[in-house]
Amino acid sequence: MTAARARFRDLIAAEWIKLWSLRSTTWVFVLSALSVLAFNVGTAYDTYRYWTERNTDDKAAFVRDGIPLQEAFTGNGTLVFMLTVGAIGALPIVGEYGTGLIRTTFTAVPDRRAVMAAKVAVISAVTTVFGALVAGASFTLTQAILSGRDAGVPLSHPGALRAVVASALLAPVCALVGMALGAVVRHGAATMVTVFAVLLLLPSVVTDQRRWSAVLSHTLPLKAWDRLSQPGGPPDLYPWTTTGAWTVYAAWSLTAATVAVTAVGRRDQ
Repeated sequence: MTAARARFRDLIAAEWIKLWSLRSTTWVFVLSALSVLAFNVGTAYDTYRYWTERNTDDKAAFVRDGIPLQEAFTGNGTLVFMLTVGAIGALPIVGEYGTGLIRTTFTAVPDRRAVMAAKVAVISAVTTVFGALVAGASFTLTQAILSGRDAGVPLSHPGALRAVVASALLAPVCALVGMALGAVVRHGAATMVTVFAVLLLLPSVVTDQRRWSAVLSHTLPLKAWDRLSQPGGPPDLYPWTTTGAWTVYAAWSLTAATVAVTAVGRRDQ
């Protein structure tokens, strides 16, 4: 008698249970959120605390140059955010390989692509919500602090909504990259090193001062986030469009999801 094929919604339910059955999952989300907010809120508070007497033109320049948005989504906070969310994305796959639970999972559900697709769906949904909460909280708290010096901006300010959305969607992008790398590498420590190298180290070794390097730079998630979220600052030597940056988000997400779904079955055949 042939076993009934597992329904995809049942696979999603199973992956949801496995994700939240570990106490560490909740703590990772909480600690990563607090770390990101600490960087961003701390920067805004420093501006508030050491704000000197400025004339109207100085205050206008502060807002015009996009400094309020830069303090809502600081570079340090974003680096921590990317690394921790990348680790969260890798956890469902490297954790099962590390404990050997993956053999039980694939014995119960031989359709490995369906299992991995369920993991992708769950992680994408969870990290999207997580990213939205962190980005929304960061923007709200930092602008509330800066408003004490008449330097905060509302969500309707030019570029503000785009910055919040870009910061929120950076979470599922990085999580899917982490999952894809976990599906290929399969070892926890090695996966974390690879996530760090791809998401954080690679952008630091390319420069916008040469055309070929700028083109490579513009294909990376961190640089796409920077283009979407930081409207202020000097103009780029080789400028690119926000449409191009959104395309980078989509390309990395789709490619990572495809790799995560297909890598396991191909390597184990």
